Amino acid sequence: MTDAEHDGRSRLRAIGIGLLVSIVTAAVMLALAAAGLPPFPKPPSLAFAETVLRRTLPLPVGLLFHTVYVTFWSVIFVRHFSRRDAWTALALAAVLWLVILVVFFPVMGWGFAGVSVSPRLIPASFVPHLLFGLLLWGLDKYLPASRSAPSSTN
Repeated sequence: MTDAEHDGRSRLRAIGIGLLVSIVTAAVMLALAAAGLPPFPKPPSLAFAETVLRRTLPLPVGLLFHTVYVTFWSVIFVRHFSRRDAWTALALAAVLWLVILVVFFPVMGWGFAGVSVSPRLIPASFVPHLLFGLLLWGLDKYLPASRSAPSSTN
């Protein structure tokens, strides 16, 4: 079976969308962090990587965790969701936002919804998830799918 599938659901296209979403969301969050806007003690993906690996790590390792996580969910959306509209992408983003509040933040020691650090983590963590949903939908909708060559019948 070839990777070229109808409906823009190829594995390669899905991974490309995931990588693009990952790069853009990471760039926006790093720019905001450089401006001192988000109240995170450190980037959440880096904090999670350090929690999992139980040691201090450089930022690129956190970015790698971020890329794998974002690409994974992007591939799930592009390849396996029957509806791929804006509302569905935003619903996925909302569910993932709730998961970070209820699961990831407590695991990282930031408390339920990050309130051990600051209640401002709740809206601050919403922004990248909203961006994720919008980018995921937009890239899936507007990034052209590759066209496979028509098969010849001889």
